Amino acid sequence: MFSSPAPPSGLLEAVFQYIDQHQDEFVQVDVSFPDGQNLQIPPVILAELGNDPKKPTVCFYGHLDVQPANKEDGWLSDPYTLTEADGKLYGRGATDNKGPVLAWVNAVGTFGALEQVGSPRCLGERVTGVVMRVKCRDQDFHSGTFGGILHEPMADLVALLGSLVDSSGHILIPGIYDNVAPLTEEEKRMYEVIDLDLSEYRNSTQVEKFLFDTKEGILLHLWRYPSLSIHGIEGAFDEPGTKTVIPGRVIGKFSIRLVPHMNVSVVERQVKQHLEETFSRRNSSNHMAVSMVLGMHPWVADINDKQYVAAKRAMQTVFGTEPDMIRDGSTIPVARLFQDIIQKSVMMLPLGAVDDGEHSQNEKINRWNYIEGSKLFAAFFIEMAKLH
Repeated sequence: MFSSPAPPSGLLEAVFQYIDQHQDEFVQVDVSFPDGQNLQIPPVILAELGNDPKKPTVCFYGHLDVQPANKEDGWLSDPYTLTEADGKLYGRGATDNKGPVLAWVNAVGTFGALEQVGSPRCLGERVTGVVMRVKCRDQDFHSGTFGGILHEPMADLVALLGSLVDSSGHILIPGIYDNVAPLTEEEKRMYEVIDLDLSEYRNSTQVEKFLFDTKEGILLHLWRYPSLSIHGIEGAFDEPGTKTVIPGRVIGKFSIRLVPHMNVSVVERQVKQHLEETFSRRNSSNHMAVSMVLGMHPWVADINDKQYVAAKRAMQTVFGTEPDMIRDGSTIPVARLFQDIIQKSVMMLPLGAVDDGEHSQNEKINRWNYIEGSKLFAAFFIEMAKLH
């Protein structure tokens, strides 16, 4: 729970006052161009502010691309027009990840306005799993003419997808758990002290029942153990009404969340072997192919690094509470790449709430989270400077 933090003073007070006074500007960002021009955005943007070698440098990263969205999917407003209602900012990318990127920009801009510039940097990118294709022919079939005499691709695909995970969430691919790092006593204690109200969590996510009944069970399977999720099927009829065809070819999509010390190549081999053996047992005359779209190794940070210390202090300054150290199952492959290539500590510092609905309809970020998050990032800069 949040408590009232001590009133800020000095530079921090000036920074917080500036953010409060300009929050409407931070919310209503004007991106219009004269004469209806379009801005051609490059795939990566790199900006640098300040070049004093005596000062610490913070590189912050965030992706600006978003998941597809259409108002017809169930949005209450245009997903690509920021809409504010009841203290919430609705729009695709509001919480994942345009809002948090702008919060970093707000923090940097505030120091610039107050002429207290350090050396922050900014970047902008994204991933996912496995696809399997089952094909009889390129054309669909009339079910009245061909039903009952074919190995139907959809039936093969559904059987393959059903072989991946059981009703308790346990992955059925042989050997998949073999390289999962053992749970340590220190980790167990970390999960025990994390504050999570299961009833509130169920209500906020609108889920009647989770697979696990205890806080520790939910957190361990969210953050600590691998999971497999099925995402969709291409080639099937999914519009209103009926269309009595047998798809000639279909594509299934799923992903596996990897955890230490799982290996991408090993998992890829295990998945392909399992699906090929399952398909072979069906004696289908169709053709099946499995491919991994993209695979990244799992990543874990050292929470004792300086920037974690700075972030904890900033959290206490802005929100008056000690933050929980958590893991997350989101696919952010660039974190591991940054850490491996530049040999620097990497930290995730999110702003969103559990009910923000990232990747879903009516995605939002609470205005309070967005503005206070801008203060959090500004306070983080100050704490990093103190540690150097």
